Amino acid sequence: MSVELNHTIVAAHDNEESARFYQSLFGFEYAGPLGHFAPVRIENQALTLDFITRESFERQHYAFKVSETEFDEIFARVKEQGLAYGSGPFTPDDGEINHWNGGRGVYFRDLNGHLLELLTRDYTAEQFQDD
Repeated sequence: MSVELNHTIVAAHDNEESARFYQSLFGFEYAGPLGHFAPVRIENQALTLDFITRESFERQHYAFKVSETEFDEIFARVKEQGLAYGSGPFTPDDGEINHWNGGRGVYFRDLNGHLLELLTRDYTAEQFQDD
């Protein structure tokens, strides 16, 4: 058997509003609530993000590797929705994207303050070496 991540629970102020946000931004499948969760399925994976309503929670970081075409499509929706975006995890609102490792990347926050990242290339050990 191969090990596969099946789901992760994502705290939200409003689970259904968050599921619909991810559905509209990323195109993830949302078929409605499942018990007290609002799960969105990531296409071509068994992975779901199971949103659960919580009054308070720590903000998390979720990174999504996408193709160049998907980057263009999702980034266009980020801008259409007027979301602040930036080039790094400590500059998520500088209005820039990065070109790390020969790819493109961008950071922005969801409705709950979670930091989301789009990247088109995997990170490498070389990019983290001190010069």
